[in-house]
Amino acid sequence: MRYSIGELAHQTGLTVKAVRFYSDRGLVPPSGRNTAGQRRYDDAALARLDVIRILRDLDVDLATIRRVIDGETTVAEVAAEHAAAVEVQIGVLRRRREVLNAVADRGSCPGEGGLPHQRALLSEVERRCLIGDFLADALGDRPELAGIAQTLTPDLPEDPSPEQAEAWLELAALMRDTEFRANLRRLADGHEGGLRRDLAAEVRDAVTPAVAAGIVPKSPAAKAIVDGLGRDPGELWKWLGVVNDPRRERYMELLGVINGWAAPESLGPAFDWLAEAMAA
Repeated sequence: MRYSIGELAHQTGLTVKAVRFYSDRGLVPPSGRNTAGQRRYDDAALARLDVIRILRDLDVDLATIRRVIDGETTVAEVAAEHAAAVEVQIGVLRRRREVLNAVADRGSCPGEGGLPHQRALLSEVERRCLIGDFLADALGDRPELAGIAQTLTPDLPEDPSPEQAEAWLELAALMRDTEFRANLRRLADGHEGGLRRDLAAEVRDAVTPAVAAGIVPKSPAAKAIVDGLGRDPGELWKWLGVVNDPRRERYMELLGVINGWAAPESLGPAFDWLAEAMAA
């Protein structure tokens, strides 16, 4: 059969404007034209539009739909990818619901009305949602990492000092850094893979005195220190490439300001020394 744009729209439940849009984008090319020069479409176009309509209803982007239409991927593969993405979104929404309920309960106290209070509540919602999303993305929902998650959680006071407020703004930017999140995920995976949490402490105890003593990384003494760590060189090098991230150290510094903790010891010099010694 041959269909006009209007007939395709009627058959698929799409608007004429939508059918013309997909046709203009090359997703549903016409099979020919009538004597008046109007576009005509065949049954294959009707089938394509059905696929497009269903995928768009599932919020699949046009670039992915084009890959399906062109045979570069299948509907099943796209469905699996988007099902995984939806699962992540469900987790995010569930955490946000918990935060909203907690803040709503807190905001129901009598005598706490007015715009300033409402603005403070909304700010807390945004802050707690960001913290929850960051920790879930960086560490995952792993009960064995609950202690680490606690040590990475900022607790901004209701009336923060200017230093705490400034630290929070910088920390929030770090939390939104997708590369930083991925870096922490790799550290979390290493934790499960046998690179214990105390490895940083072992490096500190073994390497910091060497740095203070001025031991050259490209020396036999340095090699003895590296060997003394008793770690597989490949795994240690991989761990070092992840942990020696200035953003992680900066995060802990800002966290200390916000939570009123003592400034953490910088392990950057020890990590740099170890990297140079291992490269040698």
